[in-house]
Amino acid sequence: MSLPSHTAAVQHIYEQHHSWLYGWLKGKLHDACDAADVAHDTFVRILGSRNATQIREPRDYLATVARGLVIDRYRRHAIEVAYLETLAARPEATAISEEDKALIIETLVAVDKALASLGARAQRIFMLSQIDGLTYQQIALELKVSLTTVKKHMIRALTECSMIMAGF
Repeated sequence: MSLPSHTAAVQHIYEQHHSWLYGWLKGKLHDACDAADVAHDTFVRILGSRNATQIREPRDYLATVARGLVIDRYRRHAIEVAYLETLAARPEATAISEEDKALIIETLVAVDKALASLGARAQRIFMLSQIDGLTYQQIALELKVSLTTVKKHMIRALTECSMIMAGF
């Protein structure tokens, strides 16, 4: 598929369905600015996907992409709020630049996304180790799994986190 045909397909979908998508998002998000942002991001995502000529049901496709972006926005917001609450709860005042704060939040979002792809057990094991400070043996006892299982899941989780950090 050539780039001009892909771009033309995106343009056609945009012209035919942008106002519908914006209205649909405005009804879901109850905020015109957020709806405009997500509608824009939806078309940017489609433009980058290189498969616009294969879209047969544009509204279904747009709604699916937009839902995923809305979920990502809510997840990011929840992580940002948790980070700021944790920072505020620290006994000493910590001065962090806006740039550093943005990088930290982006990293936390990426780690959250990576952990979500691992499955519930691996997530739980990672959290017990990294957040609660339990040893692998304590985790194995608490979850009633073998020490080997804990190590296997930690290796997967830490590998995912290392890959994220290598990209930053």
